[in-house]
Amino acid sequence: MKMPIAARSADRSDQRCAHRLTPLSASVVLLCGGGASIAQTVDTDQVARVEIVFVSPLPGLGLPKAQVPANVQTSTAADLARRQSLDLASHLNRTLGSVTINELQGNPFQPDLNFRGFSASPLLGTPQGLSVYLDGVRLNQPFGDVVSWDLIPRAAIASISLMPGSNPLFGLNTLGGALSVQTKDGLKNPGTSIQVTAGSNRRASIEFETGGRQDDGLNWFVTGNRFHERGWRAVSPSDLSQVFAKFGTTMGETELSLTTAFAGNELIGNGLQEQAALRRDQRSVYTAPDQTRNRSLFLNLAATWPVNDALTISSHAYYRRITTHTFNGDLNDDALGESVYQPSAAERTALASAGYSGYPGGGENAANSPFPKWRCVANALLNSEPNEKCNGLINRTQTRQQNHGLALQASLQARVAGQDHRMLAGVAFDASRVRFAQSMQFGYLNPDRSITPVSGPGAFADGSQDSENAFDARVDLASRSRTSSVFVSDTIALNALTHLTVSGRHNRNSVGNVDGITPGGGAGSLDGSYTFRHFNPALGITFTPSKAFTLYAGVNRGTRAPTAIELGCADPTTPCKLPNSFAGDPPLQQVVTTTVEAGARGSYPSVVGELSWNAGLFRSDNRDDLLFVADNASGFGYFKNFGKTRRQGVELGLSARPSSGLTAGANLTLLDATYRSAETVGGAGNSSNDAATAGFPGVYGRIQIKPGDRIPLLPRRALKLVADWDIDAQWQLGADLNAFSGANARGNENGQHIPDGLHYTGPGRSAGYAVLNLTAAYRPSVRLKLFVQISNLLDRRYATGAQLGADGFDVNGNYIARALPRNANSDYPVARATFLAPGAPRAVWVGARYAFGE
Repeated sequence: MKMPIAARSADRSDQRCAHRLTPLSASVVLLCGGGASIAQTVDTDQVARVEIVFVSPLPGLGLPKAQVPANVQTSTAADLARRQSLDLASHLNRTLGSVTINELQGNPFQPDLNFRGFSASPLLGTPQGLSVYLDGVRLNQPFGDVVSWDLIPRAAIASISLMPGSNPLFGLNTLGGALSVQTKDGLKNPGTSIQVTAGSNRRASIEFETGGRQDDGLNWFVTGNRFHERGWRAVSPSDLSQVFAKFGTTMGETELSLTTAFAGNELIGNGLQEQAALRRDQRSVYTAPDQTRNRSLFLNLAATWPVNDALTISSHAYYRRITTHTFNGDLNDDALGESVYQPSAAERTALASAGYSGYPGGGENAANSPFPKWRCVANALLNSEPNEKCNGLINRTQTRQQNHGLALQASLQARVAGQDHRMLAGVAFDASRVRFAQSMQFGYLNPDRSITPVSGPGAFADGSQDSENAFDARVDLASRSRTSSVFVSDTIALNALTHLTVSGRHNRNSVGNVDGITPGGGAGSLDGSYTFRHFNPALGITFTPSKAFTLYAGVNRGTRAPTAIELGCADPTTPCKLPNSFAGDPPLQQVVTTTVEAGARGSYPSVVGELSWNAGLFRSDNRDDLLFVADNASGFGYFKNFGKTRRQGVELGLSARPSSGLTAGANLTLLDATYRSAETVGGAGNSSNDAATAGFPGVYGRIQIKPGDRIPLLPRRALKLVADWDIDAQWQLGADLNAFSGANARGNENGQHIPDGLHYTGPGRSAGYAVLNLTAAYRPSVRLKLFVQISNLLDRRYATGAQLGADGFDVNGNYIARALPRNANSDYPVARATFLAPGAPRAVWVGARYAFGE
């Protein structure tokens, strides 16, 4: 069979060619030739696959993967459909090497995603280290660099590229890597389909997509999704509504598109639970609710103009608006060391005056109720130390973010002084406005672990208490930021086998904070103006002695500037509660990360069929790493620059096609993530803290971190196995296994926690685990596809993360106060425990997809 292949250039080959990806392989495979404009006829049985990778967020410069000095991994829409992954983060965790997740929030759409020990998380306070792009637009939000995975519509994803290292071309926050997502369009995704899914945890979803094009160049792609599930834990539903649309036109060789996306999501994730309570009831929660409501609008106008065979201009202008509301019911740890006696005579009088009835009488005595509702209500009415009498808190936040920007990039292929060059140069500008407000209201704990807020002069923690107990939990912060960048790159063919890449980016970032409560600067004010500048270089080289074998090495540098939330919460003398409170702050430095990596990869026919492999080493050193240092289990703490940290490791990958229709792959990562500087941090839940070692366990204390201590929540070993079998044209089977070693809990940064069974319980780490997932699909006709997914087939109990914290409940799950006797300092110790982020039990979902068109 003969097939003509015409490629204008490797820069545009992604728009002209079909994608093909073997499981767990690290490239997009394009059946195209590279280089200048050519037309040739080849035998499809002998055609060489040229693997094209974009090396910047904007389309334009696509390099053959053999010339990229890094272990790039990619995936496609077909891979997402085959795995039936819930969302993007879930798919990355199940299929790509060096990716792990921590489900600390307890909602499937709110995981912390880690790659090589760097995180992209929706939770404020998590040290962010990955940049995420959608069609060239940076999705890390201005407030805290967080990433809301629920705002990325899975059905709109066409391809994914995970670029490792501190690649400066991807801008701020690219410390450990960059994730670039490209979306579908009507040119490459014509037709209409609808899909429904239902199953365990009362999950029900419906999604549709439709795409097409006209002869005059107009094209469109629209997809929508409505998702609901009750959740597998108590009080943990999720509701998602997403709409994505892209409209485009071609005018000659110029392509123009307008993308718009809307999302309105409500997520409840009730977080960590004490490990003994999980043994009693895996579905239990510590307190409830923990609700997040996201509303998002996204607009992006993009253009690609191939000026000639050598030069391509790419650009975009975008606007994004996100509104986030949170409503969290928490335990008030300040009340754990206080009595819960019944209301006194004065408190009963206040209750009666306010119209309450049904409260106990008989005066203040030790025969107290385990849920001291009435004393909390009365003290809020009297404005008399409700922070000690109310065992519950309601934390509310509202974040309004608007950001916009534009970018322009020129890609050029040229021959200079007898050498081929693939060059790009560009500029980018991003600006944002943020308004953040928070309040903390006292309440009481109910038997079902929910929190009911109370009213009265002392109901809000707003500084109205007496001076001894006063604290101000309100925040009203306005912030503006601007980032301008200039970037360049050049890949030089030193000879036919060796390619050298030199690149760099200069960033200038400014942040201005205005305090709506205490304006004007000075003590207690959040006012401040900050500017950060840095030039980040990169150098890499590849050597390809044959089409089946490549050696690569590279060194690069990336930075992350402190965001408004970090700059507003950096004073150790006035710790804040995330995401709730801020304080006046000393200056912070931007994080600078230098990554060195080297490795080899290859792909060739073998006795077991087509075989691809990769092996590499990497080391990323952070200077002035930004960490949130918690002072106690309530989340109070502050941001600070933490000397040095290091992530280094080994990556091994293998994929094979031993027979027609069968593919298999494996990825193994060995990660060593450690602190490289000595530091003192809060460690109230750690048995090795200074107070405990001095003979006063169960009270606030600090721990010492030494160089070489391991960073929490990051497993040292991660193994992923994938197998897919196309039995025939109708039946498909698939399986994937994820296995991870255990990791230290947050709060056990020194690794010295040893439980004593009284003041401290639990091991201070999460155990290793393995999860097996199965998928199957059946096509009774060309248009209809039926599928089933079984998650956690063996129904393993596991946890994806752990944290040390104060425990307000006894072994029977009842609220306690003053559970432990006074120590020699007359302090009431508080029981400390290991809290776990439980993984979901076995679940089964079935679905059907029907295609109406192409």
